[in-house]
Amino acid sequence: MTPPAPRPLFRVTALAEAVTWTLLLVAMALKYTGVTEALMPLAGGVHGFVFLCYAAVSLAVWIDARWSVGRGLLALGAAVVPYATVPVERSYDRAGFLPGRWRLRESPESARGPADGVLRTVLHRPVPSALVVLALVSVVFVLLLQAGPPTQWF
Repeated sequence: MTPPAPRPLFRVTALAEAVTWTLLLVAMALKYTGVTEALMPLAGGVHGFVFLCYAAVSLAVWIDARWSVGRGLLALGAAVVPYATVPVERSYDRAGFLPGRWRLRESPESARGPADGVLRTVLHRPVPSALVVLALVSVVFVLLLQAGPPTQWF
């Protein structure tokens, strides 16, 4: 089994992140207008999980496509602003920053550092790696749930 190419994978996660922003904003509107708070845990949880998945995909594409630090940080930071992942994805796609194939899968000898080596391993063992990444995202997600809403962190 081969992993999805960077371009469609980044596009899907960027869109999913924007969709979950909608769920979260609707739930917040219902909560703060006094209608109901019942949707907040679900919407917040789904958004948080997709946010972490988007971050993982962004990091993988950043490493593989050898984005600059600024480009990578912009992709990650876009998830913090509602709906910003979609224009970032569109602009990166138009500029050719989203490759149609994984460099480290097709040319493993091009790996230069530890991050490249880890990603190369992930790309050559996609199913177990996807399970490990999903498990790591789940662990981070559970830890964040235990920490409470971001408004209570400070």
